[in-house]
Order: sequence, then C-alpha cells, then structure tokens
Amino acid sequence: MASADTPPAAELLARARDGVLLYGLTPPRETTSPDDAAVIAEAALARIRSVQVDGLVLYDVDAEADRSVTPRPFPFMPMMDPAVFLDRHLTSWSGPVVVYRAVGKYTGDELDDWMSTADRDRVLTVLVGAASRQQAVRTSLSDAYRRHAALPGAPRLGGVVIAERHVTARAEHARMLRKQDAGCEFFVSQVCYDLDHTRNLLSDYAYGCRDRGEEPRPVVLTLAPCGSTRTLEFMAWLGIDVPDWLRTEIDRSDDPLSVSFEQCLVNARALIAFCRRLGLPFGINVESLTNRRLEIDASVELARQVRAFLG
Repeated sequence: MASADTPPAAELLARARDGVLLYGLTPPRETTSPDDAAVIAEAALARIRSVQVDGLVLYDVDAEADRSVTPRPFPFMPMMDPAVFLDRHLTSWSGPVVVYRAVGKYTGDELDDWMSTADRDRVLTVLVGAASRQQAVRTSLSDAYRRHAALPGAPRLGGVVIAERHVTARAEHARMLRKQDAGCEFFVSQVCYDLDHTRNLLSDYAYGCRDRGEEPRPVVLTLAPCGSTRTLEFMAWLGIDVPDWLRTEIDRSDDPLSVSFEQCLVNARALIAFCRRLGLPFGINVESLTNRRLEIDASVELARQVRAFLG
C-alpha cells in the first residue's frame, strides 16, 4: 500500500492491485469562453464528488476523418486542449489525472514542452496514435514514445488497448508488451461491451507477461452507457463491438439506456472478478460517450455502483 507521502500518480498505479475507479471527461469546445469552461468544470466535479473516484481521465479529441468510410454520426467539433482545461479550469481537483495526447495533432517540440513541464507527481499521460495509416500526422506514435523516453521528468506513460483488434489476429497482447518495453506503465482500454473479447485479451496479456517473467501492468477497462440508437451508431463508428443480441435489445427497447446500463453493471462485476482471479492490477474507467444529460447522469450512477463493487 502506498504511504501518505506517495505522489498521487504513483499511488494510483500502486492501488490498482486492488482495483481503482476513474471517471473520463471530454473538455468543452475550443470556442468555449473561460467563464463558461470554469462553470462546465465545476459542474463535472460536483457530479462526481460524491462518487469518490480515484482519478480522472481527460480525453484529447481528434477529427479521425480516416477512421471509417462510414460518415461520423455526430459532427466533429474541435475541443479544448485537455492539458489547458486541466491547468486553467480543474484547479480544485487535486487527485491524479490521466491526460490523453493525440500525438498526430502536435509537433514533437510541442509534445516535449508539455511533457517536460507537466506535474509528474499528479499527471499521467496516454499517448495516442493515428486512427489509420492514411491519416496525416505531425508526430508519429513511435516518435512520441522516443521523445517521452528521452525526458527524465515526463509524466508516467500509458498506452491504449483495444480488445476488438485482438479478435482476429490475437496480437493485441503482443502490442501491449511492445508498448510496455517502450515505457508504458499502464493501459487504458476502449469502451468494453463484448466480455469475451476483453477477457481473451486480458488472459493472453497476463500470461504473456508471466511467460516473460514480468508482472503485468495495470489495465484500466472503460465502460459507458448507451442511451439511444444514435449513440449505438457512434459506438460502431468508433470500432466498439457490441454483441448482436445486445445491439438488438438496445435498438428495439423503449428504454435503451436501462438495457445498456444493466449490461454495463454485468460487465463491471464480471471484469472485476476476472482481473482479481488473474491477479491482474486493474481499474474501471466510466465515461459518457455523448454530452446528452441522460447519458451523463447514467454514467455517474454507473460509477457510483462500480465504486460499491470495488469496495
């Protein structure tokens, strides 16, 4: 167990042995005024204050126009830089924060500047590459990893893990091990809806680590309620696999949010139990995929119930 003077970022990773709870936020639109951004930040913190989350995740939204040939269900709106949102508007939050960086948006020097000045005691980062090989980038993920490794004071590094990529090639766990070799100390998943996809990946990763004589790094598993067919379409565009039976139930139900919410609870219980059985350090990250009030409220309630599951 971490001591009282352990920096929050290190404590978060240490506590993942028993399971930690995070809540994911997307910054407001880039055009939001400072006063409005402050109101949005305080409203978000007020919603989750009673849940007692162990940390926040701040996403870095990119257009990802090359992700799919299917049109994006929701129009892309440029969002405020998550690092700026944290520094200027989330000042009342003193706990650990995982700040995403979509590295293709930034020059190498811009990434270096941020990584060398971020508060390493409190801030962790997940570096995210392009959604496709066709996407034009200013910095590649491999270059961003090299730059991170060259900065001794950079925030603790995490990587993205996507269970859907493991389904056919069964190589996502090998990608995780390569990222681990490049300095990743934890992983955060895409939203999980298919339990078998996720459990197959977690098992292959945990045993792959042990075959190398290493302890697995914490894996944070993301859950998000789905309140409408439109959100379901957005999830498909993002590459999130939803089992056919569940997609049908959400699509046909008069109350799709309740159907989705109940399945998120089932998934949370199952994943917590599975990680503990594997001896895999883990976390649960809860988020809302849209800015619809119903889905945001459901995500907060989901976090509250997951908190009770974790104990």
